[in-house]
Amino acid sequence: MAQFQCNNCKRPYPDEGLPYRCQCGGVFGLAGSLAYSQPVSSAYGIWRYWETFGLPEGAADISLGEGGTPLIPGQGFGKQLAFKLESLNPTGSFKDRGSAPLASWLRARGVSEAVEDSSGNAGASFAAYAARAGVKARVFVPSYASGPKRAQIEAYGAQLEPVEGPRSAAAEAVQRAAADGAAYASHAYLPFGLPGIATIAYELYEQLGRAPGTVLAPAGHGSLLLGIALGFEALQAAGHSAELPRLVGVQARACAPLWALLTQGAAGLAWVTEGETLAEGVRVRQPLRGDALLAAVERSGGQFLAVEEKEILPARDALASAGLFVEPTSAIVWAALQQVADALPEPIVLILTGSGLKAL
Repeated sequence: MAQFQCNNCKRPYPDEGLPYRCQCGGVFGLAGSLAYSQPVSSAYGIWRYWETFGLPEGAADISLGEGGTPLIPGQGFGKQLAFKLESLNPTGSFKDRGSAPLASWLRARGVSEAVEDSSGNAGASFAAYAARAGVKARVFVPSYASGPKRAQIEAYGAQLEPVEGPRSAAAEAVQRAAADGAAYASHAYLPFGLPGIATIAYELYEQLGRAPGTVLAPAGHGSLLLGIALGFEALQAAGHSAELPRLVGVQARACAPLWALLTQGAAGLAWVTEGETLAEGVRVRQPLRGDALLAAVERSGGQFLAVEEKEILPARDALASAGLFVEPTSAIVWAALQQVADALPEPIVLILTGSGLKAL
């Protein structure tokens, strides 16, 4: 079972309330590693692994049927590929795997109203699961967030708060609301969704009958690729997988802090900007879980790649020509694969994070 503590002072997550940061100012994360347990055969999707989630005692499973997404085989660049269709989760993105455990925490802690910030997908997912849990939601989004995502948030009954400026401006606005007393149910700060995201690794292992050779995924704050890394490390520790897949995090060149750090060193961060990009889901200049993700990618022998803006829409169209309609943030993994396919071990899994319908 997952346990949570401050990454800085190691203080356990408190037994009451829903603080999004430790009193020392640190960010909460996992206390140690995830422990894999055999799936519960009577459950569906991510809830087959509910025993790994570290939910409070007696917590209800707030679910909309998330997880259990297809893995579609394919070929490309002379390599054996597989596409994990996270776009087929209930709200159209992988975020649902983290929102379900988070909503269960909200219910267990007696939270009746909460705020969140997002570039779109996390906000839509939070709004849906908050509605399911009976929690009144308010979601801060950048004013440039795509129309379908904004409409989706409002459709679930959440109050939409558009914020002018870059993605970081929405984060600053929601933290002001939290300072005024609102419960901040942050998908980025709170660690409760990580064990849910780790179920992607468990499903890949089951669907392939082994760990993949490589996993490519978009990287913003880092929860997606970090959750996958934690899942495969848990499988390895439990004796189910001899080797870890090579992890490849993909960013848009317009806002690529992790890529800059690994390719240029600390000096590279000086010129990283929160530039405009079609891949709005990874427009994060200061990834909250960047350090943990960098360490996980290094353990796997992986790397970070950056994709030029002019490559994003052709990559989306290439995937669509194979019947896979994804949003631009998802498409960057295909553009990145073209750079390094020859060097990656097979099978190569591409995580397709969000539906193309969200970016029309």
